[in-house]
Parts: sequence; structure tokens; C-alpha cells
Amino acid sequence: MPPIFPLRVVAMVATAMFLIVGGDAAGKILTSQGVAPFTVAWARFSVAAVGLLPFCGMKRHEWRLMLDWRLWLRAALIAGGISLILTALKTEPMANVFAGFFVGPVVSYFLSAWVLRERISGIRSALLAISFVGVLIVVRPGFGMSPGLIFAVLAGCLHGCYLVATRWLAPSFRPRFLLLSQLIIGSVLLLPLVWGAEAVPLTGATTGLLAISAAGSAAGNLLLVTVNRTTPAGVVAPLIYSQLLAAAAYGYLIFGDVPDAARIVGIAIIIGAGASSVWFAGRGR
Repeated sequence: MPPIFPLRVVAMVATAMFLIVGGDAAGKILTSQGVAPFTVAWARFSVAAVGLLPFCGMKRHEWRLMLDWRLWLRAALIAGGISLILTALKTEPMANVFAGFFVGPVVSYFLSAWVLRERISGIRSALLAISFVGVLIVVRPGFGMSPGLIFAVLAGCLHGCYLVATRWLAPSFRPRFLLLSQLIIGSVLLLPLVWGAEAVPLTGATTGLLAISAAGSAAGNLLLVTVNRTTPAGVVAPLIYSQLLAAAAYGYLIFGDVPDAARIVGIAIIIGAGASSVWFAGRGR
């Protein structure tokens, strides 16, 4: 299969990021109303699995493939990442959380070079290092770093590993199967954590928010899986920076959150370094 044209990759990943962060915004509303983050994460996985199952064209032999340990590892990474990001969003503004989350592209970029033997370049490595400085400015480790931002950084580490796992498995499985496998397995893994949480009354508003959260996550991740079939993880990783723009937009429009001056500088560094990395990646450097 020929590689996807870079501009199409940019459009697909950016769209995926806005969909996924939209789902997280709905999750933030739910957790702020007292719904446990694990409950929101489980509902996101299970509702999306039920909704997408009729459209995934599952074959009998593919159900047996669900037992593949690699699929369980990948699902555990994304389930853990989503649970942690929802925990962080419960107490922190969206832009701050996703800035901390952006250790993910750094983890993905270098881990893909180590595990998948994908090519890295000095220029893009330097730009990712600069973006990491921006992350440090936002999360301020050792200088009043809140528990919420710690959860955000841990979520970013898991998500970076998930991106590499997706690239690793994408050539072996079709995109809709990969998406459905992470939804079903993620639901199973999160279910024991939901049992101990407080029951959630299913009002019309709660049901609607859960549906938005599930639909945004499912559609965004399907786009990411599709892109990863033909595009190296080291190229996809910098494009994930568009998620920060989405988080800032949703945070301001929905929650009225505006980062302080220092964090604005950190976010600008992350976006600038990420955009530059995308530019060099598109030119094979």
C-alpha cells in the first residue's frame, strides 16, 4: 500500500485529536459532577464497543484473535491512559492536563526507534527535547506540581507506549478489528474497578455526555489506527500536538479556563516545537 500523502495525515490526525479531546471534555463534565473517572472510562469503552460492533464486520476466527496477549497489552495501555487523564481532568484545567500529557509524543518517538527500529533524526530529536522543556514549564515538577498533573504525565507515558503498540500491530490486523479489540478488552479490564465505585444515576444529561465521550473517543481512535497502518509512529507522534490546541479551545469555550502567563509560554513552546517537527517530518528529515 502506498504511503498516505503527508497533508492527508495531518488532517486525519488533527481531526482525531479534536474528536478525542471532545470526548475528554464530556468526561470532565461528568467527573466534576461526581462520577468516578473509572466509571466514565468503562462507559466510554463499553458504549463504543456496543455501538461499533455491528459495523466492524467481525468474522468467527477474529473472535479467537481477541486472546492475543499483544492486544491485551495494547488495550491495557489505552485503558490506563484514559483513566489517568480523566482523573487529572477532574481537578485540573484541560490545557494544563494535556500539556503534561505531551510527554507521550516524546516517549512514542524514541520508543518506536528502539522497539520498531524506525529512523529518527537529529533535528526532530532536538525539537522534541525542546517540547519537553515546554512540558516541564507547564507541570513544574518539584515546584508545586499538583497530583492532577502527575496523573497527566503518567497518562502521557502510557499513551506514548500505546501509539507504538498500535504501529506494531497495525500491519497484522485490520483497523476496525484493532479498534473493537481495544474497546472490548478495555471494558473487561476496567470492569473490576467500576464495581467498587458509586452507582451513577442515568439521567438524560448523563447518558448524553457518556454517548458524546464514547463517540468522540471511538471515531478519533479509528482514524489513528487507519493512519498508523501506513505511517511510521515517529511521523504520527509530532502530529499529536494538535491535541493541545483542541484542549485549549475546549477548555476556554466550555470551562472558561485560561492558563497563567508561564504556562502559556510552555504551551507555546510545545506547539512551536511540535509544528516544526511536523514540517521536518514531511520532508523526510
